[in-house]
Amino acid sequence: MRSFDYSRPATLDEASALLGSGGEVALIAGGHTLLPAIKSRLRAPDRLVDLGGIAGLDRIERDGDILWIGATARHGVVADSDVVKAAIPSLAKLALLIGDPQVRNRGTIGGSVANNDPAADYPAACLALDAVIETTAGRHDAGDFFQGMFATSLAEDEIVTRVGFRVAEAGAYAKFRHPASRYAMAAVYVARFADGWRVAVTGAGPGAFRWSEAEAALASGASTDGLIPDADNLNSDIHASAEYRAHLCAVMLGRALSKME
Repeated sequence: MRSFDYSRPATLDEASALLGSGGEVALIAGGHTLLPAIKSRLRAPDRLVDLGGIAGLDRIERDGDILWIGATARHGVVADSDVVKAAIPSLAKLALLIGDPQVRNRGTIGGSVANNDPAADYPAACLALDAVIETTAGRHDAGDFFQGMFATSLAEDEIVTRVGFRVAEAGAYAKFRHPASRYAMAAVYVARFADGWRVAVTGAGPGAFRWSEAEAALASGASTDGLIPDADNLNSDIHASAEYRAHLCAVMLGRALSKME
């Protein structure tokens, strides 16, 4: 592993300044994606900027119909938070399904949404719960933020500060996990609001996406039995074919609808 400088700023302004200090600079919070990438020589940063020393960046609070979760809040904290459980219980249960205890005790929500792994859990929650991603440069609607596999609308000098989830009337998340990695091979998040339904899928395609056909069926009161997404747009790999992932989406939709809360 090549050498690099390490900085632990106390404020977002200091972190932003370090991002523009020259060379390749990488932000680190939990490090579950970055550190393996460095070890595999897929990343070779000149400096790591640790966000863990910035006070308040892990705050969780409800403001009206928005649940705000700070970028450095760890998955385990989200899963255990009484504020999250009271506002969006399905989101707390989603956090409990991420990885294993080691991952949940180190990984952060900000790192997850910024990385946008196509099998990650939080992007589906962001889409289903009509989230906004707040950064040092402004706000992004979730529908515009996620732009394909490992791609987001973040600028190079932009830092995720918190994520705001719209509080739903009811919601649920169902996930078919890979037995080793515990990433989603297909997972579905369903949320019901006064103005309609939102359904998001992760793990099945090249990125999380809204399942518009399922949303339309739920809005009309039609049965979703037998409803599956187009397999042509889904992933096919050594773990599962696109057709199998499409089937899993249908099964996960049914499971999510059966446990709405």
